[in-house]
Amino acid sequence: MNIVENSDNSVPIKAWDTVLFEKYCRFRFVLTQGLSAHSDTLLDRRPYRAGAHVLDVGCGFGDTTRQIARRVGSCGTAIGVDCAPNFVDVAAHEAQDGDVANASFFAADVQADDLRGPYDFLFSRFGTMFFSAPVAALRNMRKALRPGGELAMIVWRRREDNPWVHEAEQCVRKIVPVVSHEETEEVHCGPGPFSMAGADMVSEMLRIAGYDRISFERFDTDICIGRTLDDAVEFAMALGPAGEIIRLAGEAGKARKGEVVAALRQTFAGRLTAEGVKMPSSSWFITARNGLS
Repeated sequence: MNIVENSDNSVPIKAWDTVLFEKYCRFRFVLTQGLSAHSDTLLDRRPYRAGAHVLDVGCGFGDTTRQIARRVGSCGTAIGVDCAPNFVDVAAHEAQDGDVANASFFAADVQADDLRGPYDFLFSRFGTMFFSAPVAALRNMRKALRPGGELAMIVWRRREDNPWVHEAEQCVRKIVPVVSHEETEEVHCGPGPFSMAGADMVSEMLRIAGYDRISFERFDTDICIGRTLDDAVEFAMALGPAGEIIRLAGEAGKARKGEVVAALRQTFAGRLTAEGVKMPSSSWFITARNGLS
């Protein structure tokens, strides 16, 4: 299998610290509580022992880091790392305000920087799909892991198995002209949320990076993408593949906003429940061991 990597991670890092940070703050409800079923389930199935030292990769707002810190107890530590200093600042302040003394955070490019190990475990909830050079990042992560230590990461399965973003993408593609990253000066998130959907490819990446005992487990759950129909439409227009199509299209995307809103409302109307707009999602729970000393 030929895995081609682009080592420059500067564009995705800038995107996560600017435009994506702003959008994640706006739709934080979806991107923390909405995704928590995935991380809660994995953490329940593979609990960390008291006193463990855990690195949370791509920690974002730090909600999973704080959760891990509580689980490992005062003798353990949970450290969150993210490429975007803005996320790290929010996470650190909220850990302090929440009196989670054994949680701390730092900003780094996980692909290349010192990750301040060694750790007993590495964890990541949807934080590993955006590296320009994923094998280099996975190898750098492994170097921060104790021999025999375990990586557990959650990544999205195929976009077709994730209607919570894919249905909006299909809808927008019919209305807005699609512009590739190469055709614009706009920053972008990197390879994208479905870059690790292929189990065979990711297994090969992990093996090349020095891991063994690699396993994949499918997990499906519904996600609330908005408390109301309007919330769901705004979310789809701002984030995910649909939001990216609109953003990169520039003025052409703005000119078709009315058409997009009407089409998305029609798309989501059948998904509206008393608890909000709920859509199916599907992820891989991937675990692997540091097989090298």
